[in-house]
Amino acid sequence: MSPVVATAIAGTVVIAAGAFWLSFTSLTDLARRSGIAPSRAWVWPLIVDGIIVVATVAVVALSSSSDPHATWYPWSLLASGAAVSVAANALHAVIAADADVPALVAASVASVPPVVLLAITHLTVHLTRNADVAREPDVSGSPAPSDAISVDTGPVDQRAEAEQLRLDGMSNRAIARHLGVHPSTVGRWLAPIDASTTATAAIPSKEQR
Repeated sequence: MSPVVATAIAGTVVIAAGAFWLSFTSLTDLARRSGIAPSRAWVWPLIVDGIIVVATVAVVALSSSSDPHATWYPWSLLASGAAVSVAANALHAVIAADADVPALVAASVASVPPVVLLAITHLTVHLTRNADVAREPDVSGSPAPSDAISVDTGPVDQRAEAEQLRLDGMSNRAIARHLGVHPSTVGRWLAPIDASTTATAAIPSKEQR
């Protein structure tokens, strides 16, 4: 993972934690004011904002599915959870706001954390997913970098050395590590030797006839 992607992921996690905490405290107080016991009021914001996080991860995870309806249910949960969280945060701000602060302003400020939580969770999942894809090597196209290096550093000498090491009983993988080339390169070099060895083994000796 590159430093830029790592920094971006760390930043999104910090912002998501801050947005979750602000929304969590507001919803906990609203639950307490609504009659839920203080010892259990903290569970309500976990349910509301937890749906946003889980549904966002599910939407991204199912986005590559061949079924066009695979993300319908996660999107429904995501929209419902976000709507409830934004409305509850805004309602709490109206109830608990100071008298000199307009209710509309208080509601607008309080609705920012759940919206940011929704956006930043989606961004974090995309960053981690694309970073994992970028780390996966593409072996379907161009040859391995070690092949290009071996061309510039004397492939004839390396091939001769590989043949000698094979005759000494060393495996292709061990030869590749020893010479610093890809195992497929060693396989191509030693293909004639392997073919001749196989043909020799297939010819029965005089004692077997």
